[in-house]
Amino acid sequence: MASLNKILLMGNLTRDPQLSYTPNQTAVVDFGLAVNRKWTGQDGNLREETCFVDCRAFGRQAENINKYLSKGRLVLVEGRLTFNSWTAQDGTRRSKHRVTVENFQFLPGAPGRDAGRDEPSTEKADSQVEDVPSRAEQQSKADDIPF
Repeated sequence: MASLNKILLMGNLTRDPQLSYTPNQTAVVDFGLAVNRKWTGQDGNLREETCFVDCRAFGRQAENINKYLSKGRLVLVEGRLTFNSWTAQDGTRRSKHRVTVENFQFLPGAPGRDAGRDEPSTEKADSQVEDVPSRAEQQSKADDIPF
């Protein structure tokens, strides 16, 4: 039986990334994403909901996320869901889902950009990180169809 575990999310960081290292010195970064949804209800009123998602990345990607992203920045995340469960200090069982990041892209134009952080250069910061063309660039390419 086949199965698929793939998540694509685009949202704003809810907090600055928190970098740590495993005992074998693998970088690990944890961050939160806020993903918004807007729609018009049956009564005609505009409604909005926000889904908060915890994310974790490893290795070089973790270092790049920590270096270039900060609270409020817009990012596209691709990954898989992982399930964690533990026993809390009060003895109750706790659990949650988290996205394990497999790939991500910096996105332009997010509110709340932190001027103290380095901006990614036009070169790829990681082999899996790509620059995203602006809508104007995408539109101009679509208009230049040669025929």
